[in-house]
Amino acid sequence: MIHETAIIHPGAVIEEGAKIGARVRIGPFCHVEGNVEIGEGSVLKSHVVVSGHTRIGRDNQIFPFATIGEENQDLKYAGETTFVEIGDRNKIHESVTIHRGTVQGGGTTKVGSGNMLMVNAHIAHDCVVADHCVLANNATLAGHVTLDEYVIVGGLCAIHQFCSVGAHVMVGGCSGIAQDVPPYVIAQGNHASPKGVNTIGLERRGFSKDAIQAIREAYRVLYRSGKTLEEAKPEIARIAAAHREVQPFYDFLARSTRGLIR
Repeated sequence: MIHETAIIHPGAVIEEGAKIGARVRIGPFCHVEGNVEIGEGSVLKSHVVVSGHTRIGRDNQIFPFATIGEENQDLKYAGETTFVEIGDRNKIHESVTIHRGTVQGGGTTKVGSGNMLMVNAHIAHDCVVADHCVLANNATLAGHVTLDEYVIVGGLCAIHQFCSVGAHVMVGGCSGIAQDVPPYVIAQGNHASPKGVNTIGLERRGFSKDAIQAIREAYRVLYRSGKTLEEAKPEIARIAAAHREVQPFYDFLARSTRGLIR
């Protein structure tokens, strides 16, 4: 079903069954398969391929040669019906690839809203990217990676499969992430190690001086006190009880499965 206000270039291929919302614009040489849904106001500029069972929200901008919902790069994948879900107001730049999920990984690759995915960024099967993240040019997420909100991943970075990256993290360019990165941290290097708190990012997002100082104290306990993780947890919990902004830092420690960058 194509909404009457959608504008489809005659050189685009829209397969029967695709749902194209109001005010969608699809440029030349795009290919949209029949199980795809594109929300109102979204723009596919040209040469964009959207395949599989893919749902794209409202007001997204998708630039040339992006490929969304294509078969994943997992040798276990045998053509099962799996999904890609993308939120609203994302900018998906040239040659970005977002692959469908796997049955073993939950079945769905998810991208939230307000993200910017720069040239050649790759989001593999079963990844979950929250809101307001930035993946710079050639940033690569392996399968099952989770990014919480406001994560920035620098250019030419690679994140190992099953890693989690907490909210407001800044990953410096050319880094390799092989373990989990707690919220608020700057990570840099190959393999990446913690380089401090992302103070500038927190200031830009309205965190108070007291909150930032509490986060810095929690970081000190985890990374500079010489304590083991189990020894650090009770002290971080006490800081979190007095400063709610530290609670995500503490909660992340409990859900980490690959160990923390050190």
